[in-house]
Amino acid sequence: MDPNGFGADIAQRPETYRALATSLSAGSFDLTRPDGPVVLLGMGSSRYAAGIAARYLRGAGIGAYAEYSTAELGSAPGRDVCVLAVSAGGGSAETNAAIQPHIGISRVVAVTNDTGTEFAASCDQVIDVLAGPEIGGVACRSYSHTLAVLLQLASQWGAADINIPAALQTAATACEHLLATADEWLPDVAAALHGPNGTWVLAPADRLGSAEQSALMLREGPRRPADACETGDWSHVDVYLTKTLDYRALLYTGSRWDGPALEWMRQRESTWVAVGADVAGSAFVVRYPGDDDPIVAMLTETIVAELVAQRWWAGA
Repeated sequence: MDPNGFGADIAQRPETYRALATSLSAGSFDLTRPDGPVVLLGMGSSRYAAGIAARYLRGAGIGAYAEYSTAELGSAPGRDVCVLAVSAGGGSAETNAAIQPHIGISRVVAVTNDTGTEFAASCDQVIDVLAGPEIGGVACRSYSHTLAVLLQLASQWGAADINIPAALQTAATACEHLLATADEWLPDVAAALHGPNGTWVLAPADRLGSAEQSALMLREGPRRPADACETGDWSHVDVYLTKTLDYRALLYTGSRWDGPALEWMRQRESTWVAVGADVAGSAFVVRYPGDDDPIVAMLTETIVAELVAQRWWAGA
């Protein structure tokens, strides 16, 4: 793992997004809608993306759920079951083990960034998320590419009217904007979030993966304490920390429950950075083109945390 390589991986996202958009527009994969349930299996960032996709699949009327690959009471195989096995590098021992009962019975689809693995070969079908090599050793682009591909699949199977190729093009422009203007916002944001007790990331339920992935980036590279919370749930499970800690929060805006969380943080003089909307009292606000679109937001906002993580990791 290398912070400079991580920085290079982040910088390539606009390019890889546009390539993925072109591929999806051309029909890079075509899977028939399943008659039965869809089980999404994964660990780490793969599971984060799977959790978001499962919500969109349920919105399309499909009985879909995301599960830890390690769950002992896992999914039962069946002829009408479709398993979306998500593993960016194909090397997840847990996910490889989880699909074994399904092989030869359920339809098993590998969703991966490396199609040449034994994991991919063992599945009935393979979807390449086309994130490209991540030389920094951190699954950053592969997370957002996996999310985009799973949302494209949800769209093909009848989810709400979402245009993933168009969203990817807008997100590519948004990421370019954030990268080009990083000198204007990154030092202040990194300083505001760098507290003595850690960093907390909040996001709406439908974009919870953004918070989970962002907290992971802060842990994985610079090895800083960081955790994620759904914005509405925050008032029930995390608010207590604002009373005793130097609480630093990265808020991905857009939940109708932003208000209660912000009110508690204002009362207890917490420090937060808002991304995606102008929020009074923020230590800093980060905006980008298309930040009012939740699909564009979830494909873009994690780059804020990634750049903060890379800066801390590099010792800046």
